[in-house]
Amino acid sequence: MFNSGISRFKRHVGQLSLILGLGLGVATQSAAQSSVMPPPPEIGAKGYMLLDLTTGQTLAEFNSRERLDPASLTKLMTAYMAFAALESKQIRLDQQVPVSPFAWKAEGSRMFIEPNKPVTVEELLYGVIVQSGNDASRAIAELLAGDENNFATLMNQQAKRLGLTDTNFKNATGLPDPQHYTTARDLGILAKRIIMDFPEYYKKMYSTKEYTYNGIRQPNRNRLLWIDPSVDGMKTGHTESAGYCLVSSANRTLPNGVDRRLLSVVMGTTSDQARTQESLKLMNYGYQMFETVKLYSAKQAISTSDVYKGQAKDVKLGVNKDLLINVPRGMAKQLKATVEKKGTLVAPIPAGTELGSLKLTLNGETIGTVPLLALSTVEEAGFFGRMVDSAKLWLEE
Repeated sequence: MFNSGISRFKRHVGQLSLILGLGLGVATQSAAQSSVMPPPPEIGAKGYMLLDLTTGQTLAEFNSRERLDPASLTKLMTAYMAFAALESKQIRLDQQVPVSPFAWKAEGSRMFIEPNKPVTVEELLYGVIVQSGNDASRAIAELLAGDENNFATLMNQQAKRLGLTDTNFKNATGLPDPQHYTTARDLGILAKRIIMDFPEYYKKMYSTKEYTYNGIRQPNRNRLLWIDPSVDGMKTGHTESAGYCLVSSANRTLPNGVDRRLLSVVMGTTSDQARTQESLKLMNYGYQMFETVKLYSAKQAISTSDVYKGQAKDVKLGVNKDLLINVPRGMAKQLKATVEKKGTLVAPIPAGTELGSLKLTLNGETIGTVPLLALSTVEEAGFFGRMVDSAKLWLEE
């Protein structure tokens, strides 16, 4: 029984990783190999992932790189493409969009657009996001690429740019196709990019609980919007082959004043109720089992390094953003940070140059390393200063 418990622990715990968030370039070991991480709850899904977007950590994952049918989670990319087109002024929210017979006759969930009936880009986006309309998704695809096949090609090009390494789209809707797949990891990256790249559209649209078009009112299928007031998105999906899927995000203000956003990706559950319950379990695990610690502020001098041949004799080392990290609740005092510097530094040194690292350990186990950057530029010294330091370097050899 003990061995089977350890097996479950290793099966469900993913990486404690800072790779997806703050751009600090943190490298970490697998939490499945760590004795300090709290095991997540049993989640009844084909694959899942839990990300902390505030710290950039992956708190838990299971089968996160297995290629699965995403169903209507596909519409996250459909919306991303539309948001990008809006940002680049390619289209406008108030722009009227013609409805083709192909879009009008879409099978599955619909927002009930009709040929010869005006519909705007904004209405279509609510139809995609809130009503999960396949007809709306096709209309967006035709607007941006002429037809859905061309749009799928653009979706895949965007997927590569975003780093979705195990994703291939064949349509804008998520209707089943053997060559239409993605992973929990890739969906986590995509959902994060929507939240970070297009915060105004995210805030405005993904928390909308219901939407009416053509006299037909439809509720958002994300039940967490009603259950948990901190949840403000994102998207559901369901087909017979995919099961019930949900990408959800919540933002809670902690007692220390930090706004902490979690993102959950749950794929392949057995029912609408199950995807809601399993997503909520993951969210609560992330919030209840971890506490967020602020180690250093942005631009705070963590250490200094000597500089040769420069107008300044040393340079301050730090991070370019507040360094926050989640640790198991009650273990903050066991968290230690050790500075590891590079060798001899010679000017010029541009601000932002990586000059060392910060090794993070918890209860004696290494959980990550953070690059330390030059907080200011050190210009090259004049001729005399360079000659003096050249002599010093020669004597130290």
